[in-house]
Parts: sequence; C-alpha cells; structure tokens
Amino acid sequence: MIWYLIIGLVAGGMAGYVTSGRSFGLLADLIVGVLGAWLGGEALNAFGLDWAGILGSLVLAFAGAVILLAFLRVIKSP
Repeated sequence: MIWYLIIGLVAGGMAGYVTSGRSFGLLADLIVGVLGAWLGGEALNAFGLDWAGILGSLVLAFAGAVILLAFLRVIKSP
C-alpha cells in the first residue's frame, strides 16, 4: 500500500507535468496519480497480468494518471 502511494505520487507529478496547462493543480494531480496507480493495477489484475518491479509499476501508474486526467478534463469542460 505504501508503494502505491509513493509510486502514485511520482506518477501524478509526472502526469501533471506532461499535461501542463490541462492539469488540476499539484495536489489534485498527485491524488489522480495515486488513483491511476490503483486503477491501473486493478485493470491488469482483471486481465490476469502483472507488471513486476518499480519501473513497471511507475509506467502503469503514469499511464493510469494521464488517462484519468484526460477523462476528468473531458468531464470538467463544458
């Protein structure tokens, strides 16, 4: 659980940097990173896949955070 938080925070920061100008602020990006890490991990487990190691988890969390940020951005825009 601690690794989800650490990796999620790093991934959220990276996703916020990549989507600069379209992010929700540092704190929200970090929270989205943690949620993206969790959702990405659950999605892979549902398909019976697993990313081993810190780098794999970071890539997965980053992808989840970027997708979640994009989805939230679409919902937020009028």
